Amino acid sequence: MATLLLPSVLLGQSSPAAVAGERAAYVAWLGTAPNSPLAAVAQQPIGAGLRLGPADADIPLAGVAEHRVNEREAMVRLETGEGSRALARGQPVRLGGYTLTAGGPQGRAVLTVFADSGARKTPEHYPYDPALAFEGTLAPPERRGTLRVLAVDGVETEAAEAGTVTVPIRGTPVRLRVRRIPTGEEESELEIFFRDATNGEETYPAGRFVSLIPLGNGRYRLDFNRARNPFCAYSRAYPCPAPWSGNSIAAPVRAGERYSGGGLAVPPAGAEPR
Repeated sequence: MATLLLPSVLLGQSSPAAVAGERAAYVAWLGTAPNSPLAAVAQQPIGAGLRLGPADADIPLAGVAEHRVNEREAMVRLETGEGSRALARGQPVRLGGYTLTAGGPQGRAVLTVFADSGARKTPEHYPYDPALAFEGTLAPPERRGTLRVLAVDGVETEAAEAGTVTVPIRGTPVRLRVRRIPTGEEESELEIFFRDATNGEETYPAGRFVSLIPLGNGRYRLDFNRARNPFCAYSRAYPCPAPWSGNSIAAPVRAGERYSGGGLAVPPAGAEPR
């Protein structure tokens, strides 16, 4: 029997100030960082190698001489005729007027290219709703194992089934699958990719991500006020994660990051996730 997570407000706990600080920092990063998803112009698997620069390259880059990107023995390298340098995963590297980052697991590395395009349309958020923050325990998964999924940044990763949480949304218990998503060599996040009745109207059509926060002693916080868009909401350079089976909420979840369209790209209606 799954344990129901209780609203934090009923437990005498709520953190609107902390969420407001997180939102402000994230919006500032989106608006200014050279590797912000709002600045992404291309993302491709490195595979047998990528050619950058000229108009006929795999990724044309104006004003950049020919470069190649390869993955050899788990290391991604940026090469020219004069030498090469390492691209450490997740670390931005400048190339002319562009920024490059490598990501993805060994043998399936991905290159993302960013360009400073000037003004950026940053996202908006719902007002904080304490009734949509919950605390409780994580039920074990029905089946343990791993599977390949796209993370929030559109990069394929090996996720582990972590379990399920059950929360009351408008009085109806909803069970959601939780997966452990690698974020670094020794780090990971407990993530929930969910859809709800606001998708396509007030929030991004593909769904949103929210992290499960460990509190210690086997307890966790699930705060939908921290829900965020996948990066495909900011740029067509990113592939969109496919909705996770069973993680659909019939009621609207008006908390977390909104989607107003405009400068953010929306997939055509009925389009299959890439």
